[in-house]
Amino acid sequence: MRNFRNRATRALVLSTSMLGMVASAQAHAQDADETEGGGIDVIVVTAQKVAEDVQDVPISITAITGDRLEQTGTTSLEGLTQLVPSVTFRKGTTSANSAIVMRGVGTITFSIAAEPSVSTVVDGIVLSRSGQAFMDLVDAERLEVLRGPQGTLFGKNASAGLVSIVSKGGTDEVDGQFRAEWYEGNEYRLRGSVAGPLGGDLSGRITGFYGTYDGNIKNVFGGTTEDVNGYERYGARGLLDWDGEGGSFRLIADYFQADDDCCADITTVSRGATLDAELGLPGGVAQGLDQRYVNHNLVTRTKDKQWSLTASAEMEVFSDYTLSVVTGYRNWRNRELREGDFLPRAIVGTAQLHDDGTVKTEQLSSEIRLASDQSKDFFYQVGAFAWKSDNQQLFTREVISCASSTLPVDPVSGARPCNLADTVNTIFPTATSVSDVNSRNLALFGQATWRLSDMFALTGGLRYTWDDLDYIHTRAPGRNRVTGLPATGPGVSGNPAGGTIAGGGNGTNTSRGDSSNGNLSGKAVLQFTPSDDVMLYGSYTRGYKGPAFNVFFNHTAPTNAIPIDEETSDAFEIGLKSQFLDNRVQLNLAAFTVEYDGFQANNFVLLNGAVVSNLTNAGVVKSEGFEADLLAVPVDGLTLRASAAYADATVKRFNPNPLTNAPDARNGTQLPLAPKFVYTLGAGYETDLGGFKLYLDTDFRHVSKQFSDLGEQGPIDPYGLWNASIGFSDPDDQYRLTFVVRNITDESYALLNVSAGQRLQIPRDADRYVGVSLRVGI
Repeated sequence: MRNFRNRATRALVLSTSMLGMVASAQAHAQDADETEGGGIDVIVVTAQKVAEDVQDVPISITAITGDRLEQTGTTSLEGLTQLVPSVTFRKGTTSANSAIVMRGVGTITFSIAAEPSVSTVVDGIVLSRSGQAFMDLVDAERLEVLRGPQGTLFGKNASAGLVSIVSKGGTDEVDGQFRAEWYEGNEYRLRGSVAGPLGGDLSGRITGFYGTYDGNIKNVFGGTTEDVNGYERYGARGLLDWDGEGGSFRLIADYFQADDDCCADITTVSRGATLDAELGLPGGVAQGLDQRYVNHNLVTRTKDKQWSLTASAEMEVFSDYTLSVVTGYRNWRNRELREGDFLPRAIVGTAQLHDDGTVKTEQLSSEIRLASDQSKDFFYQVGAFAWKSDNQQLFTREVISCASSTLPVDPVSGARPCNLADTVNTIFPTATSVSDVNSRNLALFGQATWRLSDMFALTGGLRYTWDDLDYIHTRAPGRNRVTGLPATGPGVSGNPAGGTIAGGGNGTNTSRGDSSNGNLSGKAVLQFTPSDDVMLYGSYTRGYKGPAFNVFFNHTAPTNAIPIDEETSDAFEIGLKSQFLDNRVQLNLAAFTVEYDGFQANNFVLLNGAVVSNLTNAGVVKSEGFEADLLAVPVDGLTLRASAAYADATVKRFNPNPLTNAPDARNGTQLPLAPKFVYTLGAGYETDLGGFKLYLDTDFRHVSKQFSDLGEQGPIDPYGLWNASIGFSDPDDQYRLTFVVRNITDESYALLNVSAGQRLQIPRDADRYVGVSLRVGI
């Protein structure tokens, strides 16, 4: 359990300081409406590195404003799935193992020498690892979700798509806001910010936040009950904006820390009478999706700490050109404590497995771009990018195993517990790995648009990328941590990291390797604009994801020392962007087909009875389908939303068995975490009732059947989530009180299903709960 006094002190200090800042501000509360002047608002995005109306960008893109994020209670990228049908989320036991999947494609791996297929960009900085992105969304002005390969302008780890987070800046007038939220289950969130002028052309913004939640799962270990799957998170961010004649400059500094006792794997099917009795869960084991209890002697926990600095500038040069520079440094530390056997103790025939792993990541990147005047018939931009990432991992696995025991049989469970004092019949296999991975990336890119006429335009772009990747991985063979003698156990290998000489390795505890690669990616787009309200486009895009290595705890040369080749994607897309009925209806459509060659994917294999991962070039996969987004404002104050995504993401040709050359049984199967059909429906209504305003909002999301692993393993049943809220504010919206209910129908569902139901991940939103939010602006 967390230290309640420490938690309460932090919350009190933060709330007091934020209230003080807000009270000193003469704030102007922002209007959260999506409409203005009887129509649909224009949202300006930077999906092509220059400012454009989202309806003019020939890319399948969803832009979500900060107001909409606030309205839906979306505080992290995990909530993005509720807003964008094309996006699903792989929730790992730690943020380092979590990933975004888009159009059915994403990289799921435990290797620290592999990067995501869906890139995350924060204020122009490309993040090296997915886990860095799963922090709280702080001061987001908007999120841009770009679907399909985006490698021409954004780089190598966007072969399936990209999520770009753009922060709010300083303001010309003082603006302050404080927000406090409470949800069932002892979940509290506090957030406050102040922005305003600092003299001359300088303005700034400062934000602080704190959140805590006990959890939705109960651990009954030792006869007590403890809530788990909760969190404690806090952080702060400061921003300075200088906007003067001929240019602008922005500096951002932030700090984030999290302690999540997440995510406990739930046992939902029988593991046999003895193990079921050992667990002793209230109501029994086989409760399926209704199970909310575990019996673990180690609480799975993730601790994150991250800080960053970002500097960006734009300058007018050569009379009608814009020179842009963005440089950033990020430092991330992630520690995972993991329960791997999902039992309260080691017993005869079933070992205990506990993990403790720490990942440290440092990255430094810089980009410079020169863009010509966009108002001309021919305009272009060229740029250079440099990026370096250093990743270290220290990982220890500890096992307790016994084939016999001198202790008596437990009269309740019928199991015979291992005698930890008997070092003859009980062994304690353990091993520790140390990994060091360095990645460097250099690129030159350019994109140009030629307006052939008022109706036709051609866009073309190229990017050449150089990748250098090297690693050193050290791990001695498993040993008995009590006697020091050689020992193996579930998930503990008897081979050194360098492999045995008989097996083709070097016979040492060290494996090392390097890989270099160059790639030319690009795009071509034909754009047809028959009127101001309609735009059609067709595009071809070549995506690229750099080489990788399978660097993980049980990495063993020579098999794992072979480089994982690059992943490339060829995407064809046609789309329509339109608005009509006096800008009261907006309809966007896109159809796509994307083929990935050298798809980097995780295979799960057994090592001494434990499931371990193996990253590989799986072969060729394909995703094809369509997307539709509809937004309508039939009358002032009423907004209707509907969106749908169909993606048939399958293995087209898995690499054959290297020994027999036989075709793989997974050919034609659905990719993991790739539901074929997802749709969302929603509505919002705002009206003035005389003396106060009323806000109503609701949304529903349906997700079709999907699978957790390759080969259609771990089925996840279809589910639907319905949320709603009702809010009240004063006429100027300076004070708003909102009541929220999530999962109105109380429909339980799983995010992940491993080992045929023996390990399910049940999220917070799998149960109905209510909450209330208060926002204050002065």
